Amino acid sequence: MSAGLKMALTGGGVAIFIAVGVFLMMQFATSERDREMRQWQSRMSIVIDSRYTDINRWIDRQLADLRGIADNASVQLYLTVFHESGTSASADDAPPELGYLGNLLEVVGERAGFKSDVQGPQVNANVQKAGVAGLALIDMDNFIIVSSSGFPPLQGPVRAFLEQAERGVTSVSDVFINERGNSAMAFLVPVYAVQADESAESQLGYVVGVKEIADELYPLLEQPGATEETAETMIVRQNGNKIEYLTPRADGTAPLQKSLAADTPNLASAWAVRTVGGFATVTDYAGNEVLAISRAFNQVPWTLVYKVDTAEALKESEDRLQLLMIVFGVIIILVLIGMLALWYYGTSQRATEAAAKFEELANRFQGQRNFMHTVTDSQPNSIVILDENGHYRWFNKTALQLSRMDRSDMFDKHVSAILGPIEGKRIHAWVKEALAKNERLTVTHEMELGNDGPKVYRTDFQPLPAREDFPPGVLMVSQDITESVLEREKRETVMRQLVGTLVSVVDRRDPFSANHSVRVGEVSRAVAQEMQAERVMMETAAIAGSLMNLGKITVPEELLTKQGKLTDEEVRMIQESVLTSAELVSKIDFDGPVYDTLRHLQEHYDGTGTPDGLAGKDIVITARIAAVANAFVGMVSARAWRSGMSVDKALDILLADGNKKYDRAVVVALANYLDNRGGREEWASYGEAPTETGA
Repeated sequence: MSAGLKMALTGGGVAIFIAVGVFLMMQFATSERDREMRQWQSRMSIVIDSRYTDINRWIDRQLADLRGIADNASVQLYLTVFHESGTSASADDAPPELGYLGNLLEVVGERAGFKSDVQGPQVNANVQKAGVAGLALIDMDNFIIVSSSGFPPLQGPVRAFLEQAERGVTSVSDVFINERGNSAMAFLVPVYAVQADESAESQLGYVVGVKEIADELYPLLEQPGATEETAETMIVRQNGNKIEYLTPRADGTAPLQKSLAADTPNLASAWAVRTVGGFATVTDYAGNEVLAISRAFNQVPWTLVYKVDTAEALKESEDRLQLLMIVFGVIIILVLIGMLALWYYGTSQRATEAAAKFEELANRFQGQRNFMHTVTDSQPNSIVILDENGHYRWFNKTALQLSRMDRSDMFDKHVSAILGPIEGKRIHAWVKEALAKNERLTVTHEMELGNDGPKVYRTDFQPLPAREDFPPGVLMVSQDITESVLEREKRETVMRQLVGTLVSVVDRRDPFSANHSVRVGEVSRAVAQEMQAERVMMETAAIAGSLMNLGKITVPEELLTKQGKLTDEEVRMIQESVLTSAELVSKIDFDGPVYDTLRHLQEHYDGTGTPDGLAGKDIVITARIAAVANAFVGMVSARAWRSGMSVDKALDILLADGNKKYDRAVVVALANYLDNRGGREEWASYGEAPTETGA
């Protein structure tokens, strides 16, 4: 390892140590802040739940006071009589019971706080009073039957509240500003007939109470024993796109005097309305960052918000965290100094050892390099490593001999500069394909290098992953298989000659079907090629098509040349001759499934054929191809006693039997070859009538 690399690693280690230390410090700080936030959430939940409970109880007390009047038997009795007699609330002959009811309202109003200063005497009819608070009995037409002194006129917010009230439902109005500019609320409890059920149909009127709330409700917002200077409890509501403050704000703003847009970013009151029961760090109406928590009321459209400035709430914990961070930072610095001192001391001791190890490693690497050259140079195949751009990074002696260049000149050269632009472009494309697929690619191709003429190579391209000191590349191993290819071609030539000889034997015995087997072989090869079958399967289809009539050598010659209608037994003999063909070649070692092809030749795609009743893909593909080729040749070929069928008519018949007798995909491939590959012109001679000599 070089000194520069060691310094870099040491520096990296120090940097990692510092980074880990700082990260742990930040994690600790984050954990402490989260813990502090959870504690504040718990503390603020206790406060807001306490205020929420007190306010709910206050609302319940107001309704309970009114419900006590509504449940009073005298009140129910009077309203029942009043309702049945049809007496108007403003009649001059109003019954004397109104005086009792008025006194009842005065007493309850005095006790429950539904009172205000009023000028002038009390009047028992629908005469507006110059007050802002009080109690009243109101009929179903919203006319006052009797009221306490100071009850406000039924107009403005009070009138709107009554008109929106549902029959048989206890209601609480929202906060509104009365004629004196003070915050007020109205409460409503239905009154039912004597001994009637509490249904909307039994309701005779309402007990309505109106009072100013500043002296009763607002003190409930203060938490006893709270010490936070910036703590504030507010009641807010959303009115359209505005957030309205129903209670006095800490900045001195009176209730319902100012409002803020509900879409104000991060506004505490808007967040509280949207996120009932939540806890978050938001911004208050003054722009200060605060911790806020919220609760929603069920009886009124209010949201209770309790907030504390984060600067005050988190000051103590932030001061403590800051001190801890300083202490941790000092500890990290001291440990770092100790590490550097130890490293400096150990460096001088390791320098000599490192130099010796480096020399040993260098010698070992050179030995491994020489060994690799020895191993690869002893291989008869060309072994090359090309990078992703097609440049030589490694090569053995065989590759060097093929290039006819010196080792120093060949390194880092592009493959096109060594093998020529045509071969270089092809090989570079295969290199990129192997890297893109990240799997071995095998290619058989010809190359002409030097004066030896073209040779056939089998080349494997094995992707090599990138390393620290080596880019991604491909190991290319090329094997000269020219002799093997020539031998295979020679063997195939002999095989074709043998097949041709066997076919000629059959044709001599059946001159009226001369060339039928050859034609079936030609059509089978063409269709297999059109279906992009492998070379072995293509040759198998051609050979099987050519040998399908080989079994006719067991059929009497007079039967083969018979021109009249065949008997059932004669037809059976002709059909079984195909199976005989399969048995005759069963011992021959073909490259492909020639035996299976001949045995499956009379199977039908729908399973109705012979001899095994195979169907669909269970029939070998070469048999499906040869069956279509045999039927096509049989229909379009002329015979001595009849002319050949037209190609179009033959195709129509084959298509009609598609996926019945024949594989429709094979029929479509035949049609495509005929129409788009020149098949009609190529096989036009099939329609010419043969002579008895087979010409």
